[in-house]
Amino acid sequence: MFVLVMLLAVSSMGTAAAKRVTLNFIGMEQAGMTVDEQKAVIREFEKKHPGVTVNTTFVAYDALHDKLATALAGGGRAFDVMLVDNTWVAEFASAGWLMDVTDRITPEMKKATIDQNVTWRIVTYNKRLYGMPWMLDQKYFYYNEKMLKEAGFNAPPKTWEEMVEMARVMKKKGIVEYPIIWSWAQREAANVDFVALLYGFGGQLENEKGEPTFNDEGGLKALTFMVDTLKEGISNPASTVSVEEDVRNAFSAGKAAFAINWLYMYDLANDPKESKVAGHVKMALMPVSEEVRKKGIVSATCNDSMGFAVSAGSRNKELAWELVKYFTSPEVMKRYAAHQLPIWKDAFSDPKLIKAQPVTTKMFMEQFPYGHVKVHVPYYMEYSKTMQLMLQQAFTGQKTPKQALDDAVAQIKKIQERARQ
Repeated sequence: MFVLVMLLAVSSMGTAAAKRVTLNFIGMEQAGMTVDEQKAVIREFEKKHPGVTVNTTFVAYDALHDKLATALAGGGRAFDVMLVDNTWVAEFASAGWLMDVTDRITPEMKKATIDQNVTWRIVTYNKRLYGMPWMLDQKYFYYNEKMLKEAGFNAPPKTWEEMVEMARVMKKKGIVEYPIIWSWAQREAANVDFVALLYGFGGQLENEKGEPTFNDEGGLKALTFMVDTLKEGISNPASTVSVEEDVRNAFSAGKAAFAINWLYMYDLANDPKESKVAGHVKMALMPVSEEVRKKGIVSATCNDSMGFAVSAGSRNKELAWELVKYFTSPEVMKRYAAHQLPIWKDAFSDPKLIKAQPVTTKMFMEQFPYGHVKVHVPYYMEYSKTMQLMLQQAFTGQKTPKQALDDAVAQIKKIQERARQ
């Protein structure tokens, strides 16, 4: 009898051990849901899947691409579930590093999301789907209402020219030394700001043939605007070494009246524990130039969203996909909507969400139609570094805005030629 009990116990232990699975998850510790919120979702998933343990890794956005590329090139087993920027999907998918989930996405799922064409482009390459969209984010315009009123203004600027005039008044009156702060470090952040300004001044990244055209008239006006605000001293010189968190910290410290940033900044900048300007932080549509506004275009921004994907090298693809689905599910996204709004259309008519996030839900719906995406090509990292260098060369005076733009376009055309060979 004792032997039988022992055998049953050993058998039971073996079965339990066989059910134990470990998933490795990598996310971002920057915009969107906080690390604590993401960990809370992971714990919920583990409770729903006894025997499953999810190991988590969180890194800053600027470190995420290279960490993923190294892991995926090595067989893709270091991480099962990963957060990927929309601009990396082409690179990773073309290399065979991401699980194709096209057949898992139903037409009903697509129709249920906000603006399905934009939303699903995040995880699309060559008409195939490689994940679930998760963070629909775009750059928003923030202003300090108290500073605005002290300068004698009752409404936020609708054009970039209006913002410059307001900034000049603030600086002259000594309200704030540098009224504007930007994310213009030699990082991807600078490209995002440039895209928003490029379209806001009537330019475009590329033509219908996919050829770079950001050195057009609109592009020149945008980059000249950026350089001139630095020269005049209305844009903080620290902008050229700042990313989004630096912008948030400066704005929250009362060192800027105007800033553009992701959605997550709103709640944090209005949190007395995090900010010295809580209660004075407001949002408005991203401005455009006077010339563009006369054409009937009232706003322009950069939509730079992210999604979750499963590694093609994962040993537990089905379970990893279940984690992706749980993370992006309507109930989870609505529950954690403080710093990141859901991708699901119905959520925006949910009274609970609107009551919890009255400002950000309204601004999201107003700003989303005016979003422009960056190019989606397998060689985006080369493209990005060329753009980053172009901006720094203009900011530092190494090149005129026109020289910087023309040289960058010429370099990107060479990158495109190499990619076609």
